[in-house]
Amino acid sequence: MHQNRLSIALLIFCTVAALPSIASSGKKKAWSMFEAAANSKSPTQRSIGIRALGLLRDNVHARKLAEAALNDDRPEVRVAAATALGQMHAIDSVPKLQKLLDDKRMVVVMAAAHSLHDLKDDAAANAIYLDVLTGERKGDGLIAEQMDTLHNPKELAMIGVEQGIGYVPFAGIGWDAWRYTHKKDPHPARAVAATLLTHDPDPKAGYALVKAALNDKDWIVRAAAVEAIAQRGDPSLEEKIELSLYDVNAHVRYTAAAAVIRLSALIEKDIHKDAEKKTSLSQPNQAPAVAASR
Repeated sequence: MHQNRLSIALLIFCTVAALPSIASSGKKKAWSMFEAAANSKSPTQRSIGIRALGLLRDNVHARKLAEAALNDDRPEVRVAAATALGQMHAIDSVPKLQKLLDDKRMVVVMAAAHSLHDLKDDAAANAIYLDVLTGERKGDGLIAEQMDTLHNPKELAMIGVEQGIGYVPFAGIGWDAWRYTHKKDPHPARAVAATLLTHDPDPKAGYALVKAALNDKDWIVRAAAVEAIAQRGDPSLEEKIELSLYDVNAHVRYTAAAAVIRLSALIEKDIHKDAEKKTSLSQPNQAPAVAASR
């Protein structure tokens, strides 16, 4: 009997040990993508990759990658880093975001302020918003010339786009930015539909999102679908969207990388719970034997 229990326990252990390795292949690929993005010579790749980290909450590695990018020499990368930290609710990053309020670029300051607002540091954020409203800044920080940014349509559009002023964000970009730079409708119906299906519990919605993520001809729709899948938190969809790691569009690839890491964590959590349950069931009930010995 003891030998049988030992064999069952060993079988459970081997099965559980094998499952994480299967789930982790996509996760390793995803992290390698983020590491490559963080060290890329292309500021575009750095900003897209860092911004997608915003999907990863309570992840120390993701937070540290974003924090490191706060010191990037390109403002668009600093904006991406500040925004990602706000989206991932990185409370520990508040002091670093506060320092960014002295950045020489207005768009970076607004990014930091918006994230601080999301992180409940209202005093710091409101001071910036007041300066923007009045056109001046008290004390150290932005010099007066930086306020000229508010009269530059392109720069102002970037501020609004990146910081959630009058736009619906997804996939690390703003739809208004897409319209501004590409002269097309920033609200394609399929992208809106994908976003709104994020919390639909119907399995058909999940399948539809996977199909859109892999096959839609518009990358903005594919990106919206991938992010919706990540937000749904359905581990069964992780393997299906690993193909998106090879999408031709960088926004889609990095959003998929964050989605794979996020869903892989849920898979590992479920595996550990299942292992604990099976282990407890395989343990013999000692109570009757103890009672009999008395």
